[in-house]
Amino acid sequence: MSEWIAVISITLLACISPGPDFAMVSRNGLLLSRRAGVLTAVGIGLGVLVHVSYTLLGLGLLLQQSLWLFNALELAGAAYLVYLGVKMLRAKPATDQLDTPAAALSDIAALRTGFLTNALNPKTSVFIVSLFMQVVRPDTALVTQVAYGGFIAVAHIGWFSLVALCFSAGPVREKLLAARHWIDRVFGGLLVSFGVLLALRATYPLNPFATR
Repeated sequence: MSEWIAVISITLLACISPGPDFAMVSRNGLLLSRRAGVLTAVGIGLGVLVHVSYTLLGLGLLLQQSLWLFNALELAGAAYLVYLGVKMLRAKPATDQLDTPAAALSDIAALRTGFLTNALNPKTSVFIVSLFMQVVRPDTALVTQVAYGGFIAVAHIGWFSLVALCFSAGPVREKLLAARHWIDRVFGGLLVSFGVLLALRATYPLNPFATR
């Protein structure tokens, strides 16, 4: 029972900490639609399952012990975030009524965006690998470990769906849509910043799994 409490507590803290996932979901919920924001959240949950899967398969230990492999993941994540950020920075004002924000992203694209944002996020990798290596006991039943992974994914979907609902509700959103190209540029700047920080950390690496 104490292990469950630890997993739940650490997972909730990890979910609410700011990062690329939060930036992407809030941006899509605010500027596109509630549906796009929630689907992005679902994509993030699917991305979490990628980290859980390779950790349960034992590849998390390889990632923990191989600094160059982790740095490669960081660089891939950095490149993707910079790519998304640059696209947002190039956003232009709508020129006519047909140019609506809700039409800018399909359901599959929203899922893919959330999935790749999380699957390439080394912060999530460090969190999940460290959780299973340092909190979950080696003798914990596999079915229980799978349940932990399922909870982590569901918790991410639930939290980020709530974020999407909050950012897509209310009359304030309608007013903000008039300046959506500026808001897009702000979120784009945040994603580029996250990407640059990841790239710098990969260039000047420290072991993110190290404990004192």
